[in-house]
Amino acid sequence: MKTRAECIKEYGSDYLINQMVNAGKLFRIDKGVFSETKSVPDLAVITFKHPSAVVTMDTAFYLYEFTDEIPDLYSLATKREAAPINDQRVKQVFIPKDLLNIGKTTIDYKGYTIPIFDRERMLIELVRYKSKIPYNYYKEILNNYRSILPQLNPEKIRDYAEAMPKKDMVIRTIRTEVY
Repeated sequence: MKTRAECIKEYGSDYLINQMVNAGKLFRIDKGVFSETKSVPDLAVITFKHPSAVVTMDTAFYLYEFTDEIPDLYSLATKREAAPINDQRVKQVFIPKDLLNIGKTTIDYKGYTIPIFDRERMLIELVRYKSKIPYNYYKEILNNYRSILPQLNPEKIRDYAEAMPKKDMVIRTIRTEVY
């Protein structure tokens, strides 16, 4: 994927960009976003347009296969000071700037690199937002976490929990409900 500015730099002008689009060598995927392939997944386009955002909550649980429930909206975490994302497909979660990079990683999603919180950070998020998640959904994800417990890094979980607000509640819940 490329921005309009990158296309102008490569092709020279809007006229030449339009010529490439008309010739079928370049495709207008979204406003200001172009690709040399015709079909690009929505999530890849959204994360390309918002490079500082990180995939979280329902979307991350689905991508990590902790649930088979397809989310209605793509959940993206941004720093609190970020401008609102004006996209009907996105549910924006504002978090403190110092927590945004904790557990941030990338995955390959249908050939595109997507920024996402790692599985350990998502366990912390599951516990932090327990009261805002439907009970059956919470239990389904928690049971799937229990099944992969040996694959998780306990040091990461502890370090992430220590950095979070209400760390005592987070640590106590993980000890009693996960381990």
